[in-house]
Amino acid sequence: MASPHTTPGPNRYNRCPTMIRPELLSRLCHARDLLRDWEEEPLSVSAVSRASGLTRFHFIRVFKALFGETPHQYRLRAQIEKAKHLLILTDFSVTDICMAVGFSSLGSFSTLFRRRVGVSPSEFQRRHRHESARQRQLPASLIPGCLSLMAGISDKEQFSRRHALEEPDTV
Repeated sequence: MASPHTTPGPNRYNRCPTMIRPELLSRLCHARDLLRDWEEEPLSVSAVSRASGLTRFHFIRVFKALFGETPHQYRLRAQIEKAKHLLILTDFSVTDICMAVGFSSLGSFSTLFRRRVGVSPSEFQRRHRHESARQRQLPASLIPGCLSLMAGISDKEQFSRRHALEEPDTV
C-alpha cells in the first residue's frame, strides 16, 4: 500500500481550504492578540509562531489565509491604529507616541503613518484633536460603521454626531 504522502488521493487535494479546526482557529486568534497587545518589546513572528505551536512559514501562510494579511502587516496596522488613538486622545508628542507604539525611529514611523493614513502624524493630530477635545473620545467620523452597528448607534445618530462636531454653535 502506498504512503498517503506519495500517492495523492482525493482527500489530500480536495479539502476545502476555508475549513479550519476550532483548536487551530483559537491558537491563531491568540497569536493575533499577542501581536496586537504587546506592552514591551514587540514579539517576533517566530516567537508568536512557536507560541502557536506552528512552524514559522506555516503560521504565516495560515494567518494570511485566515486574516487576509501577514502577521507583520497585521502588527504594523495595529501599531498605526494605536498611534491614531493616542494622537487624538492624549497630549503626548508625536515622538512619545512613536516610541509608545513600538517604533524606534521617528522617521520610519512618520513615513509608514503617512503611507497608511495619507497624512503625517502631526497633521492627523491637528485635524482630529479639535473634534475630540471636549469628550476625550474618538470622533464619530473615525469610528467604523460596523462598530457603530454593533454598539447600536444608528446612521442618523452617527450623521448628527458628525455634523454637530463640524458645525460650531451659533447663537
